[in-house]
Amino acid sequence: MRRLVRVKVFPGSSKSGLQQKSENSFVAKLKSQPRGGKANKELLRMLSSFFGIPEKNIRISRGLYSRNKIIEINTSEKDG
Repeated sequence: MRRLVRVKVFPGSSKSGLQQKSENSFVAKLKSQPRGGKANKELLRMLSSFFGIPEKNIRISRGLYSRNKIIEINTSEKDG
């Protein structure tokens, strides 16, 4: 099953954390800076842990260089 969620990202925060605002909306505070894809990688790790699925089942669909992202999550393959 494919699920789309919106994430508002705040890179360079003092603490990392993920807060769910609604069923398909999140706010992510990331310690990583938005350079070299570090913040995006941290976001994917965070979402992987939250949903309990491998990182390879999560991708940034829109907003690769933006704070507002659309994330596509494939929940049909939990083990890969």
